[in-house]
Amino acid sequence: MERDGRLLWLDALRGFTMVLVVAYHVAQMSFGESERISASLPFLVLFRMPTFFFVSGFLAYKATARWTCASVWRLSWKKVRVQMLPTLVFLCVFLVLRKPHFWDALLACLRSPTKGGYWFTWVLLQMFLVYYLWSWLTRGKGWCVWLLWLLSLLAYETLYVPRVFTYWHRPFYSSSSLLETIKFMQFFLLGNLARRHWGCLTKLFSSRWFFPLCVVLGFLCCADYFRWHFLKLVWTNLPRTLAMYCLLLVLVQCFVRYESLLTPSRPLGHALQFIGQRTLDIYLLHYLFLPRLPEVGAWLNRCHPNFVLDVTLSVGVGLLVIAFCLLVSAVLRTSPFLRLYLFGKR
Repeated sequence: MERDGRLLWLDALRGFTMVLVVAYHVAQMSFGESERISASLPFLVLFRMPTFFFVSGFLAYKATARWTCASVWRLSWKKVRVQMLPTLVFLCVFLVLRKPHFWDALLACLRSPTKGGYWFTWVLLQMFLVYYLWSWLTRGKGWCVWLLWLLSLLAYETLYVPRVFTYWHRPFYSSSSLLETIKFMQFFLLGNLARRHWGCLTKLFSSRWFFPLCVVLGFLCCADYFRWHFLKLVWTNLPRTLAMYCLLLVLVQCFVRYESLLTPSRPLGHALQFIGQRTLDIYLLHYLFLPRLPEVGAWLNRCHPNFVLDVTLSVGVGLLVIAFCLLVSAVLRTSPFLRLYLFGKR
């Protein structure tokens, strides 16, 4: 279902994923939980960012695109302007408010792979630039995107092969966040391919066997990744990779099948779509408003493991943070200048 050229389920999915992103940071940075102890973080991290990059790749495909030098330059400059300038501005604001020594903290953030938490827009920019350049070189041929997806998948798997592990983990790949790009580029391209072949994919979604297969295979892969550890050495990352793909596909199928419940006329659909259309605003602002609640994390650790409590508290606090981000965003957007240069909207 579309409205004003937008897929309603896709905006809702992006909004849902943004809620998970903020909830993850609440659990990690506000509650002080770690993935080794938390009952929810290790599971949610398997499909949280893959889904975000999947949606970005889905939206990156334009059937009418013409890949010329001029168009690639125009698209690339637009992405640099929209994603880098706001990120640098809000990173500096975050460091001024949260760190005692600004310049030392700024240099440390720029050298780190996570950029003080603001790595997502930088990594997404790298993905867009690679996609634009590849599309220009191959004139946007569909089979070439399949080839790039396969290459990105193979590159990701080599990150955990003992013989090449030390090569990928050199300072350059870490400080440039290229490791993060290699980890998630496959999901960006998967979303792009899904958009290109959406008709075939929806037929697959409507079959009786595909959804149960994804659920069962996802469960078995999660069980091996978290508990069994049957596969060793070069194969050790395979269950985790399959789990990420299965969980992502399960989530996408759920949003596609229940799209009728996510229309703007329904409160849940309206809320998720509004959040989905403000993901950049929320991502840039939410680090400024994360509360410090280590007592909650200590209490959750005493109640470990409790998946329901963990998710409920982190999502509950995360929704409060998102609400405040939307309020501040609405205030900033009243200025056309700030709306353009902070959030890339005219």
